[in-house]
Amino acid sequence: MTAALAPLVAPGPELTTAELERYARHLALPGVGPEGQRRLAAARVLVVGAGGLGSPALLYLAAAGVGTIGIVDDDVVDTSNLQRQVIHGGSDVGRRKVDSARDAIADVNPHVRVVEHALRLDADTALDVLRGYDVVLDGADNFPTRYLVSDAAEVLGLPVVWGSIYRFQGQVSVFWGAPRFAVPDDVPLPGGAAPVGPGDGEGRGVTYRDVFPVPPPPGAAPDCATGGVFGAMCGTVGSVMATEAIKLVTGAGTTLLGRLAVYDALELSWRQLTVRADPTRDPVTALLPGDDAYAAFCGLAPATSGSKPVAGERDVAAHDAAALLGHDGAAPYLLDVREDWEAQVRPLPGSTLVPSGTFLTGDPAAALAALPTDRTVLVLCAVGARSARVADVARAAGIDARSVVGGVPALLDALAAPSPAT
Repeated sequence: MTAALAPLVAPGPELTTAELERYARHLALPGVGPEGQRRLAAARVLVVGAGGLGSPALLYLAAAGVGTIGIVDDDVVDTSNLQRQVIHGGSDVGRRKVDSARDAIADVNPHVRVVEHALRLDADTALDVLRGYDVVLDGADNFPTRYLVSDAAEVLGLPVVWGSIYRFQGQVSVFWGAPRFAVPDDVPLPGGAAPVGPGDGEGRGVTYRDVFPVPPPPGAAPDCATGGVFGAMCGTVGSVMATEAIKLVTGAGTTLLGRLAVYDALELSWRQLTVRADPTRDPVTALLPGDDAYAAFCGLAPATSGSKPVAGERDVAAHDAAALLGHDGAAPYLLDVREDWEAQVRPLPGSTLVPSGTFLTGDPAAALAALPTDRTVLVLCAVGARSARVADVARAAGIDARSVVGGVPALLDALAAPSPAT
């Protein structure tokens, strides 16, 4: 049974004349109307990530009249973002994404209050950031943040609109781990839908952990930089996320709670999968302890820092790799496993370019045979995912290979940084 839920937010003050004019097309809609618009004006919605999914979601939430929008992002706008992150423009390159998004929202709707959270969520900050919001939109591009957001929302009893994209496919769902009261008798629902709580009468509702109880092995799910993403598809999936948030706030329609919608852009098809809470899973009542606990849970424990890599480790921090390159003696061998076009855009001087597919598919023996065995091989890609997989293959062949965390950009920044005073 799909879930028709009680409106999430109580109506705010009566609308002004200017607001009545701005939201006229909403006011005529059954299920929204003036009262629903007042609920939107009183709502507090948090968007995690001002990237491909966050961009259209933020713009449509602002245009819809959501009163307070929080934005979580610690990144700056890069030229490669502009292909899909439509809330940012060419003049925003180098700016903090939260600042760029704030200015775009102000231009779309000056009635919206924007709260900037220029940070990367972790176990120390997540509960404080999410607390006080009515609904969370999770457009994060990494698994540790997705599990963290899900756990924090379950602890706080908040619904999460989750979206994900990869290449030509997207997924959207609504997760809500805490029980909620049914719709009061005096609240009409469109289409005579039956009011239920998020657990559909069966206890708690479904969460991200119910659908994805175990994260994929590191490198098994390439990021956008590695696998690519069809830019216009972000608008489709991000708009659905904004739609689900508006439905939760106003009580209009039936949400995706209990359903996972899968979009295929090449086929232009949607299909829906039924998802249910795992009755054997213990509810989340606290976050995993430790700053790096969620990274470790996803198999992405950070590299240790020191003057040089420790024997047996796969990863090395960018500043440690830069220090190794500056040492006298046998310098490490730089292996760039990006594609030709990536190296052309941002070259890595002194490196040998061999695309990762050479090592990961077919017969990698010749490529491995060309690598030195008498010194460390530093493997780099755009962000660190492909290099980690190549490093694993090389180490299995007896080569001292280390993946540089953060990839080519991190190493170039580390090499350009001034040496610490002695």
